[in-house]
Amino acid sequence: MFVDSHCHLDFPDLAKNLDELLKNMQENDVSHALCISVNLTDFPQVRALAERYEHLYATVGVHPDYENLDEPQADQLAKLADHPKVVAVGETGLDYFRLKGDLEWQRERFRQHIRAALKCNKPLIIHTRSAAADTLRIMAEENADQVGGVMHCFTESCDVAQQAIAMNFYISFSGIVTFKNAKALKEVAKEIPLDRMLIETDSPYLAPVPHRGKLNQPAFVRYVAEEIARLRLTSIDEIAMATTDNFFNLFNIVRNE
Repeated sequence: MFVDSHCHLDFPDLAKNLDELLKNMQENDVSHALCISVNLTDFPQVRALAERYEHLYATVGVHPDYENLDEPQADQLAKLADHPKVVAVGETGLDYFRLKGDLEWQRERFRQHIRAALKCNKPLIIHTRSAAADTLRIMAEENADQVGGVMHCFTESCDVAQQAIAMNFYISFSGIVTFKNAKALKEVAKEIPLDRMLIETDSPYLAPVPHRGKLNQPAFVRYVAEEIARLRLTSIDEIAMATTDNFFNLFNIVRNE
């Protein structure tokens, strides 16, 4: 069985075909999926998915790309995370690729999310793009290692991965690892410890080969596992078992065998 550790099933392109997507998950041995919050306005829809379906879980957070919002506070986020199907805080982090200028508000938002995770004792879902040094610095300053979490859709160097792992974080690979031009990322996938690895789709984005350029969905997470198995010269069953175990361990979810 596989688990999609990061998807956006509440986004319109996926929500309108939800029954079909859930069926495709089952047919492709994807047993569970984590639905990620990107803003508090839409959080109730994300939570509702987790409440409706036993095999779906949710997070609460505000993505670093969302500007000009009422800034979320740690107490507010922690309160919203106080729900049995909300298993993490995020998606949070830093993104210096899409946004420019004075981004101190983004760094302060990130700090609020880490403080919320510490308050509710739930792991973090971290997004970082063109901002690895500041991301790691703030994680260290705010003691993110006390709750750990996952560096989602990882595209950084092996050194960054190792620093994150040293702070009690997992490294999650998306469909990007299947792209031919992702040579450096493929090396990271070969090197990091299997007991610190997760797989994801980030659907509806970043569909893996052989579906690149199409609408992504949780069922396609198996292609990520297949590529990692090829790179590590091991079986897909080993990757599936390890990443599934890691998912349940990280998010403290009791498995119904």
